Amino acid sequence: MMFFLAAVAVRNVHAQVGPVVISPKQGQVLQGVVPIKGSTDVSGFVSVEVAFAYAGDTTGTWFQIAKGNQPVSLDTLATWDTTTITDGDYILRMRVYLKGGSSMDVPVPNLRVRNYTPVETPTPEPTAILPTATMLPTLTVTPFPLPTPLPTNPAILTPVDVSKSIGYGGIGAVLLLIVIGVYLGLRRR
Repeated sequence: MMFFLAAVAVRNVHAQVGPVVISPKQGQVLQGVVPIKGSTDVSGFVSVEVAFAYAGDTTGTWFQIAKGNQPVSLDTLATWDTTTITDGDYILRMRVYLKGGSSMDVPVPNLRVRNYTPVETPTPEPTAILPTATMLPTLTVTPFPLPTPLPTNPAILTPVDVSKSIGYGGIGAVLLLIVIGVYLGLRRR
């Protein structure tokens, strides 16, 4: 009789807790196919949906992993093949829909998918280094030579130089055309 009462008490406590995801846990590194375990066995259960989103996503976009209409009690809710998504940080959400149109969300933040990149390892704490007495070197100031000004660049073109070049080029072209014209005129005779 005592065992029966204890089992009923445990079941009542579990029913009052609400839906829960027991695996994966917040901050866990995920690789490959990951079982999502938990419990949806709550009063008024209608259906459950398991989905994920990119951590830090402000659009509210969720990608469905699985959906079901049977309550689960501390068992596998879905399996998530993380090899089909890019490595990064994600949020997992289990949403339990209840009679009357309400729902209960159970988020699991900070899940780190690392199928194709190395898993980060924590940086070890630096060990304390005790100071030792040392002689400081004597500093001597060595003056640096001052830069000398550079001579003017002889390849600089002024607007006058450009105008002269265009003028001479035009005169040369006209003279060339005259010479060609005279040559062709003499050749036809």
